Amino acid sequence: MLITARRVLVGPGTYLDDGAVLVEGDSITAVGPRSQIAERVGSDRTHLAFPEGTVVPGLIDAHVHLVFDGGADPVATLHESSDETLLKDMRRRAEQLLSSGVTTARDLGDRNGLALQLDAEVASGSTPGPRIVSAGTPATPPGGHCHFFGGEVSGEAEARALVRRNIEAGATVIKAMVTGGGLTKSGPQSWQSQFSPEELQALVDEAHRAGLPVAAHAHGTDGINAAVEAGVDTIEHCTWMTSDGFDLRQDVLKQIIDRGIVICPAVSPHWQMLPRFFGEERAAAMFDLVRQMAEAGAKLIAGTDAGVQRAGFDGLVPALSFYAHLGLPNGRILDMATGDAADALGLGGTTGRIAPGFRADLLVVDGDPLEDLGALKAVRAVVAEGRLHEPGKTPGHQ
Repeated sequence: MLITARRVLVGPGTYLDDGAVLVEGDSITAVGPRSQIAERVGSDRTHLAFPEGTVVPGLIDAHVHLVFDGGADPVATLHESSDETLLKDMRRRAEQLLSSGVTTARDLGDRNGLALQLDAEVASGSTPGPRIVSAGTPATPPGGHCHFFGGEVSGEAEARALVRRNIEAGATVIKAMVTGGGLTKSGPQSWQSQFSPEELQALVDEAHRAGLPVAAHAHGTDGINAAVEAGVDTIEHCTWMTSDGFDLRQDVLKQIIDRGIVICPAVSPHWQMLPRFFGEERAAAMFDLVRQMAEAGAKLIAGTDAGVQRAGFDGLVPALSFYAHLGLPNGRILDMATGDAADALGLGGTTGRIAPGFRADLLVVDGDPLEDLGALKAVRAVVAEGRLHEPGKTPGHQ
């Protein structure tokens, strides 16, 4: 398959004008000027031409929950649904992600390994969707945040055992619910820590011993500090909450930056509605915390928490507008949803960039997303692992 376009994004903020990308099987085999690459291609090769379009790496949503429906009460819907029903709904959500340009999604909370099952279907070509980097069952203490997924652990031995079970099931990242969260009404508050230092350290050590990264759900300042001390790889949300407000500790932020820990704020696609729910002052404070982290040099990646209330599976691009609102340049924002996210997920050598040898994960859009991020909504075609997907049409190998 040969894809030609007015612009091909070949590096951070760098376009190749009148470029071409050659795809063979599931990989990119050549990138260069259209005139040169086209000469190498026979007339029998599929040629997709976008004279006014832009080719960018396939997008990465680094925080989703495919078992949730994004409705008013996703937990209740989860409880009411059989695994068979959930998997059927998850297939539809996976296609929504793909149709919006997402070719890799990190699923950070699952029931009974359904996301792993869905990923196997996607890899086989039987179900359209992005590659799913799955955490399997997240770890939480008895009655803790998202305990209904089945990952309740108490003590170091149980924490280690859950990590091993997830690895055996095929998980490629481990999720720890370090603090409470709003979805679990009966559990600890969002700012409250849930694990002892020993339990959290055991979990991280067990994951790292197997070569897997750890993603820490952490809203509270104390929980963020505990996650950093334990050596986690990414911090989800990172809202610096306390019982009476927010407290961004500069010493902890410096450790995050120095240790290369990545932050995924998991911004809602409907972030503009937050002042209505939290109040103008509190929402402004939350927004400013993300700005402070970005300006300090923290590595941020894009995620939406798709599946929780009001967060659908086509919302990554609307969520990216939050970072433009904070004043981040479009090039950096696009990196957060491509190359930087791939690095954070341990996939930096295989996806997130347009270069020979990389997996053929590509998004073609109208317009110039470095000038206007909204161009990412004008999806013309998506290629995931070499499979062409045109929204509304049946995908297939080219």
